[in-house]
Formats: sequence, structure tokens, C-alpha cells
Amino acid sequence: MDSNVQHNLNHQAYQLKPEGRQRLKWIGVIVAILAISAVIAGVLWREHHASVTQKWTDVQAIPTVSVIRPADNAAARNVVLPGNLQAYYEAPIYARVNGYLSHWYEDIGAHVKSGQTLADIDTPELDQQLEQAKADLASATSNAQLANVTSKRWQNLLKSDAVSQQDADEKSGDLSAKKSAVAAAQANVDRLQALESFKHIVSPFDGVVTARKTDVGALINAGTSGLELFSVADVHKLRLYVHVPQGFMASIKSGMTADIVVPEYPGETFKATLVGTSNAVSQTSGTLLTEFDLDNANNLLTPGDYAEVHLSLPSNSRIVRVPASALIFRQDGLEVAVVGKDNHVIMKKITIGQDNGVDVEVAAGLDLNDQVIDTPPDSIEQGDVVQIAKASDSVNGATHKDVSGASHE
Repeated sequence: MDSNVQHNLNHQAYQLKPEGRQRLKWIGVIVAILAISAVIAGVLWREHHASVTQKWTDVQAIPTVSVIRPADNAAARNVVLPGNLQAYYEAPIYARVNGYLSHWYEDIGAHVKSGQTLADIDTPELDQQLEQAKADLASATSNAQLANVTSKRWQNLLKSDAVSQQDADEKSGDLSAKKSAVAAAQANVDRLQALESFKHIVSPFDGVVTARKTDVGALINAGTSGLELFSVADVHKLRLYVHVPQGFMASIKSGMTADIVVPEYPGETFKATLVGTSNAVSQTSGTLLTEFDLDNANNLLTPGDYAEVHLSLPSNSRIVRVPASALIFRQDGLEVAVVGKDNHVIMKKITIGQDNGVDVEVAAGLDLNDQVIDTPPDSIEQGDVVQIAKASDSVNGATHKDVSGASHE
């Protein structure tokens, strides 16, 4: 810049009035204050932003969970259990004599009456034994008759003192022995004749032939060591055996009815009545064996059928239901996570009454007012803080509901 111009500017500034210099001083102060304020505002804004970010991070670190209310189990329960149908009476029929099957008269599925002949057995050895026994009986009878005549003669001779008392007594004793031999021979004949009656295999009661396991010419061995020849079942009524879990024992009452469904008749139900229980719990299965009877006059059902048994049982008001997804399997046992005061987690040990697959019945450990966490995280622990999802949450679509599906906003 020209030295003359610079000199003039300096001269003009020197010539400023005191009021002008004061104004410039205040302008400088104001500019300095504004600069300091801008710096302070920047620092405060950064601290606020950091605080907000930290709070957002802390909130995001708290897991969001959906909670459910346990469902009341006071209504009657329809319990479905497997059952097995058996004939009211069923008898495997074995031979009582040895021989060969000469003929059979009834095959499987035949309806037979009590005493009806099912088959005949040829027993040549038994026949010979009977003939021998009859001959022995005839011989013993003859000997007894002779002994009787002899004894009478000696008794008459005793009256005239022609023989001694000892001799007469011996003849009387011989007569008694011969009579006993006749009785023994007669008993043997009767025994063999009774066995002869077993040559005819007969039905023990009215029923249906469910098995024939022999044929003409087959060697027959007496007793249960041999193969059963026939099996006959009385199916006018059927017995239904059901293993009821121990948790339902208190609801099992004599006379109660059940609906029976079998695979061969879909959509059709049959009625059965409870007639008794074993009054003992099986140590292997933890169940009570129950027996139901059902009428089968129309012969629709058959022994050996698998049956689906529907029991309507009164529920225990102390039992609640929760979905199976709320259960936590830990080393110490089965637990559920409950949201308590100030959204802190409380771990509760529970006792399961029945597992229905989708949900379970909790016999102890929960009440209807508990807020149970559904599908809890694996890492959840006692005292953890959680936040409850609302119906409008889009994170997981969770809702506050009970186990029956009713939403609670």
C-alpha cells in the first residue's frame, strides 16, 4: 500500500473521538462473549448428545419380552388317553389227553354255544388203558364176591366151633380188602372215563372262535406245555383297560363314563362305564390301571382294538395352564421367568401336572396374577431387568396376553 495512504488512515484513526473508541471496545467484548457462548453451547450440546446416546444404548441393552397370564384351569378337562379293548371272557383251550386230532368242526370267526364240540381227538392209548381198567375192575369184583362167600361160610362154621375166631376174622379182613380193591378199580375206571370225555374239545361258554391252531392229524399233547388248540372269546361285552396318569387319580370315580373312539369307525363314539381300578400306582409308569365295561351286542368292536378314550374330568382350581414355550429347563429343575416389581425378573420353580403338548398344566409354583415371560432368553437370570413389549411394538410383534390368546393392552 502507498505510504501516503497508510499515513492518512492512521491520522484519521488518531483523530477519532473518545465515543468511537468506546464503541469499538464494546463491540470487541460482545464478539468475545458470543465466541465464548458458542464454544460453551457446543460443549453442552456434545455432552447432551452423548448422554442421550448412552440412555438409548442402555434402553436397547434391556431385553424386550412378551408376557402372558396363566390360564384358569377351573373348567372341566377333556383328557384323551390310549386304551386297549379285551374280551369280557377269553379262554385258550388246551387238550387234556394225548392223541391225534381226528376232526375239527369250527373255524375262526364262528359263533359257538357253551358245550358245543369244536374238535375230536383220537386217543388209542387212553382207550386201551380204559379197557385194562375195566378188566381190573371185573377181576376185583370177582375176587370180592368170592371173599364174601368165604367169609359167610367161616362165620357159620364159627357158630359150631368148627373153626377158630382167628380164622374167621382173617376171612372177614380179606373180604374188606377185596372190597377196597373193587373201589380202587372202580375209581380208576371212572378217572379214565372222565379223560375219555376230553376227547371232545368243547367251548367253555358262548362266544366267538378267535383262533384255531391245529389241524387234522396233528399230534396232541395234554396240558399247557402243548400248543393251544382253540381260543374262544365272549364279546357280548368288552373290557377296556386304561392307564390313567397319577395326577388324575383324584378325579376317577366309580360309575363315571367315557367316550370311546376306534380307528375303524371314524366319527362314531361308544360309551363305556368305569367299573373298577387297581387301587395302586404302577412304579414303572406312574399310572393307575382302570377298567371300563362297554356293551357290544352289535359286535362292532373286537378284542385287541386300540381305543382313544375321552374322559371329562373336573379340574383342580389350583392348577393353571401356560404354553410350553414359557418353560425353562435348568439343571436345578423346571422354571418359568416372571416379571416382578420394577420389571425385575423372578425365577419360579414349578411342578408340572400334565403336558398337553402345546401347553402344560402347572400344579404348583404359579398363580393367575403372575406375568410369565413367553419364550424367555436362554441367558435370563434372577433379578434381570426387562421391558414388556406392547401390542404396538414392531420389534417382535409381542403382546401382553393370557395363554388362551386374549390380548391385554
